[in-house]
Amino acid sequence: MNPRDVKTIADAKQIVKERELTHVKVGLFDNDGVMLGKYMSRDKFFSSLEGGFAFCDVVLGWDVKDQLYDNAKYTGWHTGYPDAPVRIIPSSCRELPFEDGGMLLFLAEFDQAASEICPRGTLQRVLAQGKEMGFDAFAALEYEFFLFDETPASIREKGFRNLKPFTPDWMGYSIIRNTVHSDLYHQILKLGETMDFPIEGLHTETGPGVLEAAIAVDDASAAGDKGALFKTFMKVLAQRNNLMATFMAKWSKDYPGQSGHIHLSLRHRKGKLKGKSAFYDAEQKHNMSKLQRHFLAGQQRLMPEFLCMVAPTLNSYRRLIPGFWAPTHATWGVENRTTSLRVIPGSEKSQRTEYRLGSADGNPYLALSAALASGLYGIMQEWEPEEEIVGNSYEQEHPSELALPTTLWEAAQRFKASKAARTMFGDAFVEHFAASREWEEREFRKHISDWELDRYFEII
Repeated sequence: MNPRDVKTIADAKQIVKERELTHVKVGLFDNDGVMLGKYMSRDKFFSSLEGGFAFCDVVLGWDVKDQLYDNAKYTGWHTGYPDAPVRIIPSSCRELPFEDGGMLLFLAEFDQAASEICPRGTLQRVLAQGKEMGFDAFAALEYEFFLFDETPASIREKGFRNLKPFTPDWMGYSIIRNTVHSDLYHQILKLGETMDFPIEGLHTETGPGVLEAAIAVDDASAAGDKGALFKTFMKVLAQRNNLMATFMAKWSKDYPGQSGHIHLSLRHRKGKLKGKSAFYDAEQKHNMSKLQRHFLAGQQRLMPEFLCMVAPTLNSYRRLIPGFWAPTHATWGVENRTTSLRVIPGSEKSQRTEYRLGSADGNPYLALSAALASGLYGIMQEWEPEEEIVGNSYEQEHPSELALPTTLWEAAQRFKASKAARTMFGDAFVEHFAASREWEEREFRKHISDWELDRYFEII
C-alpha cells in the first residue's frame, strides 16, 4: 500500500502490518510551528488510532527554548501540566525517506478542550466555518529560506556571527547556482514528492544562499500540513547535508527578509455552482467577484488585528520595514508586489488573492488561519476594500487605520482586543496565543544586545 492511499484507521493498520514495522513515528505541532513527537510501538499505535493517546500539555505551555509561560491560563504549574488527549490522523501518513525499513510518519492533533488552542485544530475550526458558509478553501504556501554552510555546533561556536552562506552574492533565479548545486535541488524536489508536499517551483532568491520554494495548491487543510512538514523536513534535509536552513524573518540587517506568502481561493460547495470559483466573475473589473471583494476587504481590515498570527516573533518586525519587499500597511493592488495583498486575476481556475504580508517564521497553520478567517469575516460583514494601490505603495500615504503594529507586544494587544478574532478563533485560543506572544516580548526585554553595549557602555 502507498502512504497516499491511507485514508482510514483500517488502512493505517494495514500499511504498518504490510511493512512489518515494530514502531512508527507520530508528530504534532506547537504554538510556534515546531514539530514534536516520538516513536510509538505498533501495539500502542493501533490502540491510539482507535481511542487516541495522551501527550503532556506542557508543549502548549512553553516557548521555542522549552521555557515555561508564566502567564497562560490553559496550562502551567497551577494545573500540574497534565496529559491532554491527542488523536492520530490516518490520512496524514507519510513516507520517511531518511529512515531505513519503510518507516512511516503520522500527524496528530490535540483533542477535546486542548483542540481549542491547538494550531491545527484552530485551522480546522476556521475551515468548518467556511464550509458552513458554503465554501471550500484552497491554498498554496511559498517560503523563502537561507541556507548556510554551517552545522548546529558551528553556529553556536561562532556565536551566530560570521556565518558562511551556502553560496555567495546576490543571484536571484540563477541557473548557474541551481545547476552547479543540482544534486541538492533534486534532493529537495524528491523530498517534496516522497513526503507529499510537492514543490511547484524552486529557485534562488535575492541574497547569498537564499532559496524560494512554492508548494503546489491543495485544499487548505492539506496545505497547512504540507507547509508545516516542508519547513520541518527542509531543516532535516539541510542538516543531513552538513548545511543549515533558517526560516527567520530577517537574519541580517544587510539582506532582505524572508517571506511566507499564502495564495488563497474559495470554491462553492453546493448547488448549481458547486466546484466553481467564488472569486471569478468575467464581467467584473479584474475578474473580481463580489465575494472576492468582500474577502479581500476582510483581509485588509483585519490584518492589523490578526498580525501576530502571521508575524509571531520579535524578529518578524525586523522585516516589516519600508523598501524591503515587506509592507507596513494593510494595502492591496492588482499584480502589485509592493502591497500587503495582491489580487491575481486569471481564469475561473486561477483567480485568487496572495497574502504577501506573512513571514517565513510563521506557524503555517496559524498564518493560513488568519489569512482565511479574515477573508471569511469580510464576506460575513459584506465589507468593501479601500481603493486599489497603483504604483509603489511604499512611496504613498495610507489611512492611519491601515497601519500595522510595529512590535509584537502591540500586535498581541490588538489581537486580544479583536472581536473578529474571538468570533473566528474562539476566546480560549485568543487568550492563550496572545499570552504566548506577550511572553515572547517579555523574554526579549531581558536581553542586553551588542548594539546597547556598543552604544552605551563607555560613553554614558
